[in-house]
Amino acid sequence: MSTYVLVHGAWGGSYGWHKLRPLLLGAGHDVYTPSLTGQGERAHLVTPLVNLSTHVRDVYNAIWYEDLNDIILVGHSYGGMVVTGVVEQMPERIKHLVYLDAFLPRDGQSLYDLSGAPPATDWLVPGPNRPGDPNSPEVKWNAARRVSHPRATLEEKVKVSVPLEQRPFSLTYIQALGRDGTNTSFFDRCAGELRGNPRWTVRTIDGGHSMQQTNPRGLFNLLQELFPG
Repeated sequence: MSTYVLVHGAWGGSYGWHKLRPLLLGAGHDVYTPSLTGQGERAHLVTPLVNLSTHVRDVYNAIWYEDLNDIILVGHSYGGMVVTGVVEQMPERIKHLVYLDAFLPRDGQSLYDLSGAPPATDWLVPGPNRPGDPNSPEVKWNAARRVSHPRATLEEKVKVSVPLEQRPFSLTYIQALGRDGTNTSFFDRCAGELRGNPRWTVRTIDGGHSMQQTNPRGLFNLLQELFPG
């Protein structure tokens, strides 16, 4: 069986994997879903000093202290920035690297370089409204847990000393279909560019940008297909 390390996106937390995690565990996989500093159950730890390096260290430490090897490292949305930083520090522990409708930076890029920075206001950035019926139980459940995201994590540039394509592990990009109300043109453009690269496997999945919650069974089936263990 496989070992998954699932890294959530901005304004998220480990709770975002609550529908996918039991499916993977039920199939016999080991699953780790660290919450990044200042998010989820670690929201009380946020400060202006929390940056991308902090979040990279969160995931690095989860892997190192649990002594995980041959992992399937998955980054969702902003989590793509984080897993890219983790690769720089411990590539030898990764077997498969997956960008789940995620930002894929090159050396010296920040998330704001890729998406465009909104006008500076505060060191905390409030999250956009989630798509869907605001009165639905699922949307309410998630909205109650979303907190603002530390701006420094979106401004810090990532270091990529070796192109991912030169690393020995496999590379996968999963593009979400059916997004609603989210400016996610970067993800579509990224998937389109990678389709011509023989080092990358590019797949699509229904369920919108947060398919791990809206289509967890479909995502589980896709992961099982890609990584049969």
